[in-house]
Amino acid sequence: MKIAVTYENGQVFGHFGHCRQFLVAEVENGQVIRSEVVPVLGSGHSALAGFLHGLGAEKLICGGIGAGARTALAQAGIELYPGVSGDALAAVQQLAAGNLAFDPDTTCNHHHEEGHTCGEHDCGEHTCGGHHSGECR
Repeated sequence: MKIAVTYENGQVFGHFGHCRQFLVAEVENGQVIRSEVVPVLGSGHSALAGFLHGLGAEKLICGGIGAGARTALAQAGIELYPGVSGDALAAVQQLAAGNLAFDPDTTCNHHHEEGHTCGEHDCGEHTCGGHHSGECR
């Protein structure tokens, strides 16, 4: 099984939609047998979900995540474990052992310009993070 984790400096990154890299770990018999840090290709929630699906990820561990990203991941068949913080590899090991502490109700609230929703397109000249006014919880 492959588990992906939003990743920055060894830690679970706090917001799926702004993630620039993932830790991708292969787990067999409850043990991590291989892991690598993979830079993100593409932007937006749908692109990130498709990217993870293309890597063969079956599960995603992350910090905060918005509704659009949840939908995109569900459509890609990726099981979600949000509301996690701390060491990324330790989180993978905890999930593999069946004892990962996560909050399935974790969300991010966003405020966007009128007519603009992140994830529907490549944001091009700006980062969608420039419009983020909500806090992830």
